[in-house]
Amino acid sequence: MSLFFLAFFLIYGGAHLYVFSKVKAALSPGIPASLFLALFLFLMVVTPVQVRVLENRGLETFARFMAYTGYLWMGFIFLFFTASLAIDIYHGLLRLAGFIFHWNYSALFCDKRTALILSVAWAAAAGVYGYFEARDIRIERVVINTPKISRAAGKITIVQISDVHLGLIVRGERLKRIIAEIRRASPHLLISTGDLVDGQINRMTGLAELLQDIRPELGKFAVTGNHEVYAGLDQAIGFTERAGFRVLRNEGITAGGLINVVGIDDPAIGKIAGFRPVPEKSLLLKVPPDRFTLLLKHRPSVDPESLGHFDLQLSGHVHKGQIFPFNLLTFVFYPVRTGFAQYPRNSSLYVSRGTGTWGPPIRLMSPPEVTVIELIHSGKGK
Repeated sequence: MSLFFLAFFLIYGGAHLYVFSKVKAALSPGIPASLFLALFLFLMVVTPVQVRVLENRGLETFARFMAYTGYLWMGFIFLFFTASLAIDIYHGLLRLAGFIFHWNYSALFCDKRTALILSVAWAAAAGVYGYFEARDIRIERVVINTPKISRAAGKITIVQISDVHLGLIVRGERLKRIIAEIRRASPHLLISTGDLVDGQINRMTGLAELLQDIRPELGKFAVTGNHEVYAGLDQAIGFTERAGFRVLRNEGITAGGLINVVGIDDPAIGKIAGFRPVPEKSLLLKVPPDRFTLLLKHRPSVDPESLGHFDLQLSGHVHKGQIFPFNLLTFVFYPVRTGFAQYPRNSSLYVSRGTGTWGPPIRLMSPPEVTVIELIHSGKGK
């Protein structure tokens, strides 16, 4: 985790240094203004650390204020950086074309001040839009016909939530809206594919109780995500269990005798002393093969050895990048970043965009979702 934070602050600090250079080049501020700008940008870089320190000391009101300020700024900086970088690339391509074709493209260039204004305008407009998009929960529906659902059951409705990130920013108001969508779907089974929490669990008064009131017929199951580890694994699991979920930690169960649910621990737990990973395939072989098998994994990585031993893997983690254009980068790590994908041997994967937000309370071209999956008896089998 320390390497993650080191990489994060190097990248985040580098983005702020880039912003500083753009402002200096466009506005030529004097020494006092430059020092003030440098100090402000430095404070914004370390704000995520300040937020955690304040939260750990019980200063929740101040921590929430700093979280909103710092993470909204983070979203603004990311959007500014991508817009300004796009302008730099545009200028670079013009220079390259001018060099190759010996043409004068100077009339197509933006001056430094105009480039700064365009970048700020894009970041502000996209940030405001993204703030409201993050509150627009979409319902994504998946229908799967399968002979592994009994004729007597007919249909099993599953609701998946993922990456809610309950903490300083995602609180009761957002959770109530999520719960309303869950209730509207009337699921037989409720699934959380990790990162339900993201912060000090002992201060989330009443949030577990809100989720506790949902009691699907076949139960509620959850797996750990990396943020359960960051929040404190034991406390995070305790919160999830108080919310009424059974946390599946490298184990499987046949819910109501109708459907297998197998849950895998997130790899982030591997850094905890005493943790030993369990091969997926061995867990999948322990559940009845004639039942539809759900495989719950926070990260959307598919183990080739498990293919044919599960019917549908449910995952999250990626957020579809959360803020455009970072969704393009998720392809580097995961070939399936959102939605449904079919794999060999009748196995499939569904990746949720996530139901909450991490960091900036902004989503751009990646609205939050609650996923409703209907497993329908195909007319074959018993």
